[in-house]
Amino acid sequence: MKRRDFFKSAAVVGIASFFKTNALGSVLTGEPVAVHSQPDLVAVMGGEPAVMLARALKELGGIGHFVKKGQKVVIKPNIGWDRTPELGANTNPELVGALVKMCKGAGASQVIVFDHTCHDWKKSYTNSGIERAVLAAGGKMVPANDESYYAEVDFPRGVNLKKAKVHKALLECDVWFNVPVLKHHGGAKNTISMKNLMGIVWDRSFFHSHDLHQCIADAATFHKKPALNIVDAYRIMKTNGPQGKSASDVVKLKSLLVSPDYVAVDAASMKLFSQVVPTDMKDVRYIALAEKNRVGTQNLEKLNVKRIKL
Repeated sequence: MKRRDFFKSAAVVGIASFFKTNALGSVLTGEPVAVHSQPDLVAVMGGEPAVMLARALKELGGIGHFVKKGQKVVIKPNIGWDRTPELGANTNPELVGALVKMCKGAGASQVIVFDHTCHDWKKSYTNSGIERAVLAAGGKMVPANDESYYAEVDFPRGVNLKKAKVHKALLECDVWFNVPVLKHHGGAKNTISMKNLMGIVWDRSFFHSHDLHQCIADAATFHKKPALNIVDAYRIMKTNGPQGKSASDVVKLKSLLVSPDYVAVDAASMKLFSQVVPTDMKDVRYIALAEKNRVGTQNLEKLNVKRIKL
């Protein structure tokens, strides 16, 4: 699709205007913001996943700003479901593969990718297209389907979640990237960066039985923060999440949002999602709960937000 046709597409009505503002305005409000040397959040629209990732990271200082030679890197996408890429249930494999390649190019000694899947892990890894993309880029897929892969960690700032078993790959790495897909979710309302943390723990059932939203916010207090949260909004599942039923549940937005701040990137992602499906931010309670627990800020107008149309 040509660029001019993309921005006229019915699938992105309202999205192009989301990316319009004055040079000193907020990505979301158009209000003046302080100018900093490096953005707090980058939003890119209109390109393929690898191209948008490269542009976002350029704005943030390049991959070498986050990954040093010899480091062990973990990438945590959403690979929860035995679904093909066009159904939007998992993170876009092209995006994951591109990030693996960048990390290897920066000198990472090892790049490990995993998720504690909901469907059979082998089928999810394969049919999502992520395993193939990771291996082609020089990365390594590791399983997360057995309790022996996890070690108990305290969450001293958690309200309901005080401890949990976290995947050892994450505990042992030097740096990690959280790479969720933006989509609808029946219980949490939306899956974004903080919801993606349910894939790093062993006992997900605890979340569902002890206030899902509070536990998601508690998980975001995990002491080992991701270098970046890279939200895949190339395809978004607008309904019937988290698995989806058919391609009719999916809208192609060709967008990417990147920030080290869980709360900011989830708030921005919700505003983008709301351009397609009107959604009240208050219904995604874990965003405000995480902000209350000093995880990050959803006060986006006070941040330096850089947005780019390709």
